[in-house]
Amino acid sequence: MSVAAISDFDLYLFGEGKHERIYERLGAHPGETGGVAGTRFAVWAPNAERVSVVGPFNEWDGRRHPLRGRGSSGVWEAFVPGVGVGTVYKYEIRTRAGALILKSDPYGFATQLRPENCSVVARLDGHRWTDGDWIDARGRGDPRRRPINVYEVHLGSWRRPWHERRPPFMSWHEAALQLIPYVAELGYTHVELIGVAEHPLDASWGYQVTGYYAPTARYGAPEHLMAFVDACHRAGIGVILDWVPGHFPRDEHGLARFDGTALYEHEDARLGEHPEWGTKVFNFGRHEVRNFLIANALYWFDRYHVDGLRVDAVASMLYLDYSREPGHWLPNRHGGRENIEAIDFLREMNDAVHRAHPGALTIAEESTAFPGVSQPPATGGLGFNFKWNMGWMNDTLKYAALDPIYRRFEHRLITFSFMYAWSENFILPISHDEVVHGKRSLLDKMPGDEWRKRANFRLFLAYQIAHPGKKLLFMGSEFGQWREWRDYDQLDWHLASEPAHAMLRECVRALNEIYRVHPALHGSDCDPEGFRWVDLHNAEESVFAFERRASGGDPGGSLLCVFNATPVPRDRYPLGVASHGEYRKLLDTDDPRFGGSGYSRAATVASVNEGWQGFPCTLRVDLPPLAAAFFASPTAP
Repeated sequence: MSVAAISDFDLYLFGEGKHERIYERLGAHPGETGGVAGTRFAVWAPNAERVSVVGPFNEWDGRRHPLRGRGSSGVWEAFVPGVGVGTVYKYEIRTRAGALILKSDPYGFATQLRPENCSVVARLDGHRWTDGDWIDARGRGDPRRRPINVYEVHLGSWRRPWHERRPPFMSWHEAALQLIPYVAELGYTHVELIGVAEHPLDASWGYQVTGYYAPTARYGAPEHLMAFVDACHRAGIGVILDWVPGHFPRDEHGLARFDGTALYEHEDARLGEHPEWGTKVFNFGRHEVRNFLIANALYWFDRYHVDGLRVDAVASMLYLDYSREPGHWLPNRHGGRENIEAIDFLREMNDAVHRAHPGALTIAEESTAFPGVSQPPATGGLGFNFKWNMGWMNDTLKYAALDPIYRRFEHRLITFSFMYAWSENFILPISHDEVVHGKRSLLDKMPGDEWRKRANFRLFLAYQIAHPGKKLLFMGSEFGQWREWRDYDQLDWHLASEPAHAMLRECVRALNEIYRVHPALHGSDCDPEGFRWVDLHNAEESVFAFERRASGGDPGGSLLCVFNATPVPRDRYPLGVASHGEYRKLLDTDDPRFGGSGYSRAATVASVNEGWQGFPCTLRVDLPPLAAAFFASPTAP
């Protein structure tokens, strides 16, 4: 296969920040030129005096293969005969100060396994995709009306193969054989993968990226990740990657002062340094930097067929004073604190992704009240499909951790989220950040003895499923791991087979199935017409209930979701309902098969024609202790 040189038009688009496939030109591309096999190398280093490609093929001698500068573009390129797939390399850059520095390829498709950090010549055509129908179906319809229930995974600590002759990481092939059927059996619709792009430090969990175009070597080669994504799609599971465009580490081989100057970052530390994380901040106002990142977002969809990007730390990108003391940041050109260039970048990135890949998801981890995060750029929004609901997460976990005797005083922690539940298109996240660094595991956060912890755990997860918004749960929570997550160790899989923990996992599986099957839950996640309070004000008994309804063209019917957040059973508790007839119990978290007491065995409950709570009929149900119950209306399918 011949490999083309970079055209003047390529350089023009790159200089304007508009070359959405620039990764096809910059980087290392093996092939033929004039019938001679080799690799064409190209890199952007506008302030370098000289750039060479070095590796074992030239004994790391920068005098042997200098690259040719392409005028004012700042791009250097050369074809090197005899260099093929699997060859390690770096760029030797002589700075204007006369120093020689070695850098990995910003556009490199593969890297060595840490602690080594050379780039590796790789091809991206080693996998034959079979997911055409999946991609076509993904592009039809509105993702806001689909079930999205995400299992968040750090593959390096999900399960580890203990073998003295290999690194302590699963391969993508092993993950396809073990993780995919596990996720499918539990009924999740997506996996979200932490730390896929190359990063030097395991303990960073992949949030300090040095290889934006290189899947980490920890789990295998690029084609192995492609095969894993393809296998996920065959199993009906979407794949979301964590993506980190807000900052990058200082490692000498990485992007920091790439050509001896602040190239990808700002020179002024008040703009270019992230004080909280000790990292560099991208210069979003520079066309070539913005192009690097937008093309990278597209790259994961183009070449790896991923279904979504969850964009990390968006709040840190939006505000110039984020985590900075007064006097340690610079205002924008209008004197404000908003990072105008970053905001423009996010809008441009979202527009490019959604234009090129219909149905692809972009998700913002954004913890402030910045307006319009999940609204279209045309109406002044940032253009994300969804935003993590950090307010819901904080309030609900705080409520769940309270001893039930005190919950009556904090009823607002339940009710307040409905004041803004439809201000954005939300995902309700219980992520890795909530089960680490002394925060305790999800099960261990719950109050009381072991039985009450499990009951509270089931109650909490039922509330997450019933509350409007898409869902996310971090690995290990589904079977009630007692220990916090430890990135250097695998989950406590020995617990998963113990009856008490297996029953918790069965409860999660049943909740996931109800969410996936009933449009009243997922189809109206982003529609306020799909929600109605039934019992809002009973703080004294810590009971609350609401109705979820289908909307638009979804099948009719509604679900009644009722929660008793105390260990006191409530017999014949009255609830207002819209229809007369038999209400079918879909799920009771106090069911013995989930480890509950089985307090209420009734499979159906009949309403009576007596008005209550603004509804024409009344349903009297026996509420189990520390439990949630879902009832399907007579008109529900």
